[in-house]
Amino acid sequence: MRKEEKSGQIFDIQILQRIYSFLTPYRLRFWSLVVIIMVSACVVPLNPLLIRHTIDNYIVAGNYPMLANMLLLMIGVLLLQGFLQFVSAYMAGWLGQTVIRDIRVQLYEKILSLRLKFFDDTPIGRLVTRTVSDIETLNDVFSEGLAAIAGDILQLVLITGVMFWTDWRLTLLCLCTVPFMVISTYFFKEYIKKSFNEVRLAVANLNSFVQEHITGMNIVQIFNSEKLEYDKFIKINEVHRDAHIRSIWAYSVYFPLADVILAAGTGLIVWFGSKQILTHDMTLGTLTAFIMFMNLFFRPIRFLADRFNTLQMGIVSTERIIKLLESNEYVVNNGTFKADKLKGNVRFENVWFAYNDEEYVLKDISFEVKQGETIALVGATGAGKSSTINLLSRFYEINKGKIFVDDVDLQDYELNSLRSKIGVVLQDVFLFSDTIENNITLGDKSITREKIIEAAKLVGAHDFIERLPDGYDYNVMERGATLSVGQRQLISFVRALVHDPKVIVLDEATSSVDTETEEMIQNAISKLMKGRTAIVIAHRLSTIQNAHKILVLDKGEIKEEGTHDELLEKDGWYASLHKMQFVTA
Repeated sequence: MRKEEKSGQIFDIQILQRIYSFLTPYRLRFWSLVVIIMVSACVVPLNPLLIRHTIDNYIVAGNYPMLANMLLLMIGVLLLQGFLQFVSAYMAGWLGQTVIRDIRVQLYEKILSLRLKFFDDTPIGRLVTRTVSDIETLNDVFSEGLAAIAGDILQLVLITGVMFWTDWRLTLLCLCTVPFMVISTYFFKEYIKKSFNEVRLAVANLNSFVQEHITGMNIVQIFNSEKLEYDKFIKINEVHRDAHIRSIWAYSVYFPLADVILAAGTGLIVWFGSKQILTHDMTLGTLTAFIMFMNLFFRPIRFLADRFNTLQMGIVSTERIIKLLESNEYVVNNGTFKADKLKGNVRFENVWFAYNDEEYVLKDISFEVKQGETIALVGATGAGKSSTINLLSRFYEINKGKIFVDDVDLQDYELNSLRSKIGVVLQDVFLFSDTIENNITLGDKSITREKIIEAAKLVGAHDFIERLPDGYDYNVMERGATLSVGQRQLISFVRALVHDPKVIVLDEATSSVDTETEEMIQNAISKLMKGRTAIVIAHRLSTIQNAHKILVLDKGEIKEEGTHDELLEKDGWYASLHKMQFVTA
């Protein structure tokens, strides 16, 4: 499994600026949150000061009427502090969830625009991790990171200042324990950073494994590999568990250690302060206030380590998200020419194409198909047939040469407009877990039920759809699992037809169906092709005998071209393929 990227730096200014840019639509709310957190930090030291004043001036003096007033004042301060904490927690949570909603939409929109080559090289589970887990980490940055860190630092500075103002001797005694806390916090931060990286890598690997193997469960069961895959999953899951346990161990050590340091500091203050009280050099109120100050002083130090790790994990996640958002693995859609009046004349001129640099799968391909004609591509597996039609819809970009549609360079077409006029029927039909109607229209509200039924009748799919429970509202489940291969193929024909394309591409469209279904599809194809340009890829040569032109491809090159009869007369590549398919024992 691939390893994740290295950790980011907390003070990576560019990444922090990018994180802040996500807040741009909500800057007013963000800065309001910062102000509220700052005010809350200023309120925190008030209660210890009020308690000191109450003990020294009213409790010791026995002034009970004023004691009641001070009690009401302290309750008011506590209520104010609680209200500010409520508002800041709610605003931080709202801000975090709203921002990650926006980022997730941006990220998914980006994924939709990426070219197919990107998905060839990137595991789907890793994209799921980016879209779900990494973005969720950013929620922690906004709810517990940026603003909270500022509040903790301000609280630390304010309490330190108030402590020095109250009694500098006790403050220095308190600060003696700070190096121990800082050292333990540093080691905790470094350890937890490492363990968090391991957790995120384990999560990404676990997502990839589960997604891949559930999708391919039929292969696992066909080859009786359940036990083997189960053992693999146990190992990956153990790595995931161990990574989490290491982070739990760090928390289990750090926070009790921090409590011990706090207790030691409190003990020092009580020991020194008690001596000063006995010599009348310090008041009881001052000592009591300092015990409270100790808790308030060490609390932000303990939380800062956790918050810095949250921020650092957010920076790591942001780097990954930005890398995906700024990926140039997308089809450049700079064309402005609309395909509204597309006729369907297609011309390839000296086209070269490679999935990987210099490993060409298409070599100097040139051919032309005119409006209303049918051209067939045949050849062995890997000859370059599917690559040819993928280029027509610009799923991949050519390396050299030109492709023209109606004498307009393919690059000059507006991409969505071009693809709306090209209907594609693939061998491996993908259906979403949704109704048959929605799988046909793909959410296009302009396509009416009447149009769907008309297309289904033309293809021959209407009868079997009507026999299903709920008919066109029947949910086909994930990947169309409740339908046969032939039924899924027929639905894909309806899907292509209702969008009224000018160019029809059939990629092994009948190779996975039985003879009866194939005959039905062939009858539908003859009607479907009328007035439309058709590019057909087929292993079954019987399905393309009436094509206007047949191209024979081998290793990315055109070896022969002509009609069915012309190629048989040549007694070459096509004739050999024909003999292999039609010679009977």
